[in-house]
Amino acid sequence: MRNKGLALALSFIIYHFSFSPVRAQTDTLTIAMVGDVMMGTTYPSQMLPQNEGKDLFRDAAAILRRADLTLGNLEGTLCDGGRSTKGSGPNSYSFRTPTSFAPRLKEVGFDYMSMANNHANDFGQEGIESTERCLREQGILFSGIEGRVESAVIERSGKKIGLCAFGHNSYTLKHTDLKVVGRIVDDLVKRCDLVIVSFHGGAEGRTQSHLPQGGETFLGENRGSLRQLAHFCIDHGADVVYGHGPHVLRCAEVYKGRFIAYSLGNFCTPYNVSLTGISGYAPLVEIKIDPATGRFLRGQVHPFIQTRGIGPRTDTTGAVIRQMKQLSDADVPQSQAVIDAQGRILLRATPK
Repeated sequence: MRNKGLALALSFIIYHFSFSPVRAQTDTLTIAMVGDVMMGTTYPSQMLPQNEGKDLFRDAAAILRRADLTLGNLEGTLCDGGRSTKGSGPNSYSFRTPTSFAPRLKEVGFDYMSMANNHANDFGQEGIESTERCLREQGILFSGIEGRVESAVIERSGKKIGLCAFGHNSYTLKHTDLKVVGRIVDDLVKRCDLVIVSFHGGAEGRTQSHLPQGGETFLGENRGSLRQLAHFCIDHGADVVYGHGPHVLRCAEVYKGRFIAYSLGNFCTPYNVSLTGISGYAPLVEIKIDPATGRFLRGQVHPFIQTRGIGPRTDTTGAVIRQMKQLSDADVPQSQAVIDAQGRILLRATPK
């Protein structure tokens, strides 16, 4: 497996915001994916982990670092000032992680973070610009805000990999507009060998772990028709689709030989996010795909559970894997893969 520190040292940024470290070709590409990451906040009061967050990813760091490509959703901003754009109601939260925490993402190997979520604009333009600056300084790619960075390209295993992200609210590139989704995915398919799509969508809360048929709404907002979205992206040539947003994990599916995770839930959200029960389940999904074709080969659900102020810690109870397996068996029985009791994601002997 690669040494990410060496890869970063050999990399360079080009005009199209691509990141292209020198890399030998291999017969598999390993991708690690997690859901929401918000390492702590200074708003409305200071709620930060000990040791400047250096222990947050302790249990998961080795898996995150060893992957060829490590992906997550940055739930909130990396900034030190600004005024909150949110109201003061019971369902209104603003996340402002200090810029000094940005190196924590690089240290554990994140290559790309989605910004297409309902907290990227918590501190307005100042917060967005500060977050983008912090990620660029760490060599981490990003996309998802309308009118800013639409997509990113990275090279792994001798292949160009396109990355894009979609959200449901006004300032994001919206997954509820399939014309926008199709245009961006089609562009990446033309320019790249492989394409990965991230989306932030779905209704929120502990009662929303099952993937419904059709559209979802939450607090009066259209949160998307996520089965349709994921299949649409793969039908347009995407190779991997992963989601987040409900704050609980959901099922995983292999469709037309391509991997879909419908929600990876909360991964590292130690403060101001409910971690009670299944809301604290924090899966890290590691998959291997064929870099020549993008087809799913096999995968593993690495189970973690969050504790307030601590971050994700290894789940020794079997609860996280059991939940993801049960949801996948129930909600996507047509999937070409199954999750076994050890968390292995395996292709069926006879694909459906």
